This record gives sequence, C-alpha cells and structure tokens, in this order.
Amino acid sequence: QVQLVESGGGLVQAGGSLRLSCAASGRTFTHYAMGWFRQAPGKEREFVATIDWSGGLTSYADSVKGRFTISRDNAKNTVYLQMNSLNAEDTAVYYCAQSQGVVPGTLSYAYDYWGQGTQVTVSS
Repeated sequence: QVQLVESGGGLVQAGGSLRLSCAASGRTFTHYAMGWFRQAPGKEREFVATIDWSGGLTSYADSVKGRFTISRDNAKNTVYLQMNSLNAEDTAVYYCAQSQGVVPGTLSYAYDYWGQGTQVTVSS
C-alpha cells in the first residue's frame, strides 16, 4: 500500500521561506518520478514542480520558477519542496504525488498516488 505523507506547511509572512517534505512508502521509490501540486480556495489544482527518479531532471510552473526548488533523497524515500520569496498567491494546500513511471510530468493524471496535503498560508 503506497503512502505519501507531507509535512512542513504552516503560516509564513510574505517574503519568507518554507520547506515541504513528503515521505513515501509502499513501493520502490527510485522507480517513480515525484511531483508537487497545489490547490488554492476556489481554484483548480495546479502543477507546481516535478522531478525524475534520479533527481537530475526537474520542471517548474512559470509562477514558481526561480523561487521554488524540488529535490529528492532516494536514501530516505523523501521528496522536498523548498519555497523562497513566498507571496500571498502561493497560499494553497500543497499535495505530493507519485508518478506512474520514471518520467516526470506536469499533468495530474500522470500521477496515481497522492498525499493528504499540507496547508501553506502566506500573510501579506
């Protein structure tokens, strides 16, 4: 049984930083790309960042490029999202997701397992 458990969300002032973590279990971590998505109140879930199985290939949404960094530690079965220069528009529930394969993707249907989400609130 695959489980994804996010942590690290919280309340931060605009301009601040947070690091989200997602611990995965249930299947071989290095066989799958990982991604982060977010959903703000009243909006659809949107892609944030993705990383391939090795950590050597990443992709970001334009809205977070240059501010967020996705990484993974395969020895710990954990993927991270370092978020810097946060602003009010980053307020959302952030979800970790595990892809169906090793290739990272930006579309939610490419991911078959999801975490429960962690709230990030940025105060202006």
